[in-house]
Amino acid sequence: MPPANRHEPKRAKSSHSDYSVTEFLAEFPDDAACLEHLWRTRYSPDGEHAHCPRCDGEKVFKRYATKQGRQSWTCTACGLHVHPTAGTIFAKSSTSLKLWFHAMYLMTSTRCGISAKQLERELGVHYKTAWRMFNKIRTELMKDDALPLKGNVEIDETGVHGRPRGPKMTKKEAAQWRERQVSVLGMVERGGRVKLRVIESRRGEPLSGAVRANVNPDAIMFTDDWGAYKPLAREYAGHNVINHSAGVYVWGDIHTNTIEGFFGNLKTGMRGAYKAVSQKWLQSYLDEYAWRYNHRTYGPRAMFHALLDEAAR
Repeated sequence: MPPANRHEPKRAKSSHSDYSVTEFLAEFPDDAACLEHLWRTRYSPDGEHAHCPRCDGEKVFKRYATKQGRQSWTCTACGLHVHPTAGTIFAKSSTSLKLWFHAMYLMTSTRCGISAKQLERELGVHYKTAWRMFNKIRTELMKDDALPLKGNVEIDETGVHGRPRGPKMTKKEAAQWRERQVSVLGMVERGGRVKLRVIESRRGEPLSGAVRANVNPDAIMFTDDWGAYKPLAREYAGHNVINHSAGVYVWGDIHTNTIEGFFGNLKTGMRGAYKAVSQKWLQSYLDEYAWRYNHRTYGPRAMFHALLDEAAR
């Protein structure tokens, strides 16, 4: 029997990890490995043959060493250069591909998010570089899929800035606090996907319009007894209401515990990792949390490669 690889990670039987940082670094040890992955994913599964748009046919491509360190493969028939990073978030970036891949690995291996300050420390880059990388990944790779939710869908709304601690607020202070709140509407399929939307108000068209845009009319809604949901009842296949005002939180299968549990994890993660998020960028942070939730069954390895595949589109 051949000796065991001493670099192979040994996991406890109880470990949920299937893609450690050691394995990530072994798969993508340098920029060349990252570039080769993009080349094979986007253009050449075998690493040598690809379609040449100039020759309009399948040709042999080779990568030649240049003084400029050009990140391209060259058609041996006509000399056309093909750049695997063109059209991706990595294009024209002075940050190395290995650091980009590492940032994506960290974002998919965490449950509660990771701050740009932490990425700055992990990778040794400038804070502005770390923030730009995270922002690109959130806004371009973790966008909502635009497919409406279906089946049994729980809907609830919340404010993302928690109630301040301390003495009881006066009515005026409470009104001012409510004005500063940013409302987030959460919609989740039981056992499926979640969608989050920043809305201008918990009342009227801002709320109902967001529901219509993201939930299929054939769905059955589960909400609390907030009055803004009542006008939507006739537009959907069903509407089950749990009466929170009467202190009832579960009645058979009527509840909103799934979305409320998601909100609890969201707020805990955002308080711990980010401390505060401006309203300008809030939707992108919500998309990040929703993306991880929607890929939760993949496992870290598959989740990371799903993000890589999105980057290579």
